[in-house]
Amino acid sequence: MRDVRVQELSSHDGEQVRLKGWVYNLRGKGKLLFLLLRDGSGICQCVVLKNELGEEAFQVAKGLTQESSLQVTGTVKLDERAPGGAELKVDGIEVVQIAEPYPITKKEHGPGFLLDHRHLWLRSKRQMALMRLRHRVVQSFRDFLDGEGFLCVDSPIFTPNACEGTSTLFETDYFGERAYLSQSGQLYAEASAMALGRVYCFGPTFRAEKSKTRRHLTEFWMLEPEMAFADLDDVCDLAEGMLRHTISQVLERNAQDLADLEQDPARLEGWNRAFPRLPYDDAAQLLLQWKAEGKYESDFEPGDDLGAPDESMLGEHYGCPVMVTHWPAAVKAFYMKRDEQGRALGVDIIAPTAGEIVGGAVREDDHDVLLQRIQEHQLPVEAFQWYLDLRRFGSVPHGGFGIGVERTVSWLSGVEHVRECIPFPRTIQRLSP
Repeated sequence: MRDVRVQELSSHDGEQVRLKGWVYNLRGKGKLLFLLLRDGSGICQCVVLKNELGEEAFQVAKGLTQESSLQVTGTVKLDERAPGGAELKVDGIEVVQIAEPYPITKKEHGPGFLLDHRHLWLRSKRQMALMRLRHRVVQSFRDFLDGEGFLCVDSPIFTPNACEGTSTLFETDYFGERAYLSQSGQLYAEASAMALGRVYCFGPTFRAEKSKTRRHLTEFWMLEPEMAFADLDDVCDLAEGMLRHTISQVLERNAQDLADLEQDPARLEGWNRAFPRLPYDDAAQLLLQWKAEGKYESDFEPGDDLGAPDESMLGEHYGCPVMVTHWPAAVKAFYMKRDEQGRALGVDIIAPTAGEIVGGAVREDDHDVLLQRIQEHQLPVEAFQWYLDLRRFGSVPHGGFGIGVERTVSWLSGVEHVRECIPFPRTIQRLSP
């Protein structure tokens, strides 16, 4: 007997196989039952006939409850009408466990209830599709970078200093010393890049922002490439290439998940084109013009960082991810290199519906300039001495970016809130389950 997963059924037409999974739904009457079985890779319709299964086994099948675990054997039959394009004609059922009454029913549940039961909510069709899509996004990021000669060299989560100041950091006691949960692996990735040329780190990051928007999490996952001998164009090219590769992979390999999420593939296809690039000053003029024309409301003024309404307008206007470059230095981090006009050589990629998904820059490579910036921001010079060493021993132009996994999944899936785009979300109001 061959054990297969639901996603593999279409390649086993006419064969007898065994599926292992859980009851997603059960319906039917008389001598016919339609059992929907899920195994994480998809959902299969299992056709149960009393005449073929026998009285005793058929009664067992009728008594199955939602999320009961079982193994079913039968013959695969291709059917375009069935979920996944194939169904199973059942000839045997082995029950592993009959589940108790399931708390998540077909009735409408509020987000609070669903998040309290997140450990069970993950089993729904929409949430399973999101987790598979999340996996594809992460895999595509890494595959693209690996193909470009990058090495994964992860950064520590405990850090003795802040990357961009301590106002949004979680502080903790580290054997009698003050330490912080990392808000970015970038600084350590810079050190790794000076050793290996092209690197990326990938892991959880923590921001103690008291934000309650649909785009914010307290704990989220970020991938951060860093490369030596790079300018702003190199950073932009790498980010665009990685995102377009990811879009292509999702379209090619996650069609059923997009369907389960009711996300039109044509939208993703429309995003898979050259990303417009415009300096901050040009973006600011567009925003001021749209405000004057009454197209949207915002408090934005030239020199300000972009807020959610401003990002949304830019994304909607271009209809694809847009790169905003050459920022006012006052709204960017101390480590960003500046051009002759004093602008920070940074780039934010703003995606339609999701806002900023990428933040990157060329890093300041001059020791004395970087030291001055650290002092201007009143950061502890001693804590950054190792970072300054990178400018003392073989400094080169270099740059990179960070990309949030959850915002990327939110954008590609069409799911509005990032709390659904991570298995167990952490926000300022939620620490469980």
